[in-house]
Amino acid sequence: MSKEKKKTRRKTKKKPTKRFDGRNPMELRPIKIESGVLPNADGSAYIEMGKNKVLVGVFGPKEMHPKRFAKPNMATLRCRYHMSPFSVDPRRSPAPSRRDMEIGMVMTWALEPAIFLDRYPRSVIEVYAEILEADGGTRTACINAATVALVDAGIPMRDLVASCSAGKMDGKLVVDLGDYEDKEGEADVPLAYMPKLEKITLLQMDGVLPPNEFEECINLAIEGCKQIYEIQREALKKKYGISEELQEEAEE
Repeated sequence: MSKEKKKTRRKTKKKPTKRFDGRNPMELRPIKIESGVLPNADGSAYIEMGKNKVLVGVFGPKEMHPKRFAKPNMATLRCRYHMSPFSVDPRRSPAPSRRDMEIGMVMTWALEPAIFLDRYPRSVIEVYAEILEADGGTRTACINAATVALVDAGIPMRDLVASCSAGKMDGKLVVDLGDYEDKEGEADVPLAYMPKLEKITLLQMDGVLPPNEFEECINLAIEGCKQIYEIQREALKKKYGISEELQEEAEE
């Protein structure tokens, strides 16, 4: 083979493609989590996941009102998801939408398996998630912040629930979809996961994927959840000043 042909091959060698926001396909958006940010709540957390900005407050366990809705053997978990009018452009109505109610239910389903609800019969735990700025994947951001807020409220949990999405954009699988990818991509697979117990608590799909790609998306989302799990732990350790030595002793 001539030197000219070798040079041509080197020039045409494909470089790793970047996504709309400059990330690699397997790269998460920058994530920042703080706990204990609302003094009037029993527990709270603030998360920045990309351009998403979410504030979560937890109240309870407390007496259920009206009492006829109380469960005699366990607590009721209520999650309220709300997008502020200024969180998106154009400005949206402040009234709760059908989508808001749906995502509130999704949050409840994702978090319930992790909470020891049987310890608080006839009571209610309320989780309020307020979206200050939206950039795609708000449900996963809310679940991540709500988990930290529940721990901050002193509610016993089996494990932290971390949430991340994976999907398909321009024929390629990517993790942690942003707003543009969420709207223009071929598929979106949000997932919630308890890494220590290795259990999925939520799995949804919007779009169409062949079985092999769907399975790969699940694995990618789980890997993303494991990274977010460590960020959640760091946020809680920072709030309560837990050193690595004390953490290792507690795990033992």
